[in-house]
Amino acid sequence: MTKKRILFLGETYRADAVTWMNGLRDFGDFEIVTWELQTKSYGIYRLIRILELTKAFFTIKSIVKKFNADMVIAERTTSYGYLAALCGIKPIAIAQQGITDLWPVNSLSYPFKKIIQKYAYNKADLIHAWGTVMANHMIESGVDMSKVMILPKGINLNFFQFNEAHDNQKINAIITRSLNPEYQHDLILKAFALLKQKNIPFNLVIIGDGIELKKLQSLAKELNIEKEVDFMGRIDNNDIPTYLQKSNFYISMPTTEGVSASLFEAMACGCFPIVSDLPGNRHWIEQKINGILVPSENAVKLAEELEWAFLHTDLTKLAILANRAFVEENANYEKNMKKIALKYHDLITTKSATI
Repeated sequence: MTKKRILFLGETYRADAVTWMNGLRDFGDFEIVTWELQTKSYGIYRLIRILELTKAFFTIKSIVKKFNADMVIAERTTSYGYLAALCGIKPIAIAQQGITDLWPVNSLSYPFKKIIQKYAYNKADLIHAWGTVMANHMIESGVDMSKVMILPKGINLNFFQFNEAHDNQKINAIITRSLNPEYQHDLILKAFALLKQKNIPFNLVIIGDGIELKKLQSLAKELNIEKEVDFMGRIDNNDIPTYLQKSNFYISMPTTEGVSASLFEAMACGCFPIVSDLPGNRHWIEQKINGILVPSENAVKLAEELEWAFLHTDLTKLAILANRAFVEENANYEKNMKKIALKYHDLITTKSATI
């Protein structure tokens, strides 16, 4: 029997996208071809990217015809999801990546993004809400919720294995988010500088790349913590579990959050999470029970909570055990991706029957 074919529109280097595609191959027996914009989305590259976008419609239609795609899936309702909807190919599944995908809220493009998001919602046959917090935005936006699937992709629990044995004599913290302004790595560095002033021993591993790299490296030197901070850059996804298993704290302080696969990965490997106090995180973290929620943009509070968690190992030991059990129950990659793959097959079958 010929495999069903899917065209994936999105940034293929992202671990989240890799997880999505691999799950469909492994548990849905799909063949997948990808397309993504080649131009960066910031600075002097913006104009070139806009020109590339004008050709996207014809490029995608051409790939679908050549590949004979049975279905198109796309990440982000305001970019690739909109492009998929615009091309008129059926069936289409789009995924909302952020809590709303309408970010930043104070940008001049915000009203335009609302318009194209609504268009994508209307044209999609299936809309992924990786968590309830995303579904709430869809309800407020008047989306036909019969088209919405509320389910995280989950993570590979055999890959992200649990490690309970940590060196609790020192804070071994890790960050696995992109080095972009919205993730506030500068705030985290300032918090660790405060810890150093109090002679609290630590090592901070920063995995990822982004436009803030040089600025953050300079800041670490300025704060006199460059010896305690390791900038690893972008690493192979297969190496991430090893770094997580060596860490006892996971730090993430974005200004906006949807459903974070990075958080699930850290919880699965035994890191105690300290993250921004945002709706997307409150759904998974109960304050000082299985993690700590910190007000965004508050380096002093982050430092205080890191110190508190470091001194309360009795709580953190119980928390990491509970977190592993939680992830096994709610974010099991194999179980969840089988459900998603089955839904895609049903959509393709329905389309064929209609034709």
